[in-house]
Amino acid sequence: MNEPKESLEDIRRKLGDCQRCELATTRRNLIFGSGDPAACLMIVGEAPGEAEDVIGEPFVGRAGQELMKWLAAMSLSRNQVYITNCIKCRPPNNRTPYDQERHTCLPFLRRQVAAVAPRVILALGTPAIQSLLPGMGTITHLRGQQLEYEGVPLIGTYHPSAVLRDRPKLANVVADLGVLVKILYGKKEN
Repeated sequence: MNEPKESLEDIRRKLGDCQRCELATTRRNLIFGSGDPAACLMIVGEAPGEAEDVIGEPFVGRAGQELMKWLAAMSLSRNQVYITNCIKCRPPNNRTPYDQERHTCLPFLRRQVAAVAPRVILALGTPAIQSLLPGMGTITHLRGQQLEYEGVPLIGTYHPSAVLRDRPKLANVVADLGVLVKILYGKKEN
């Protein structure tokens, strides 16, 4: 691996006006990612929603507002992290991404992770965690555990939209983010 590091701009340029799956026929915008290209924390969601498809950025709708509250609780802002999704186009009616769609976008997601080289990855929801760690299970079973993707610690938790639908899940998210903060800021548990 002595190849020069690929930049996010290079990856986005190579993705182009992606027509690799059927989602290209129904999207308004391809949502690549945004934030600090050298962030310590990379957040991977499931898929763009309607607001994201209109605006062209990840996590700008109601789920994004919820996510920003979580970041603020960790003393982070949007411009200090890198945010993307496991797929880059909105599925019709905000349905869960199909396995084939995740598989099609996976090479670009992997390259994004390599380009950012985060200290920690936060995977939001089952599709996000299964994209990075195929066959590992659902977010319900994996949330809050310190997992690993390509040598990078990975913490999974519920997607903000799931928390908006089921507020008691927020307590789980708070606990999961506590695990993330310990890794991110180097705090050891005794």
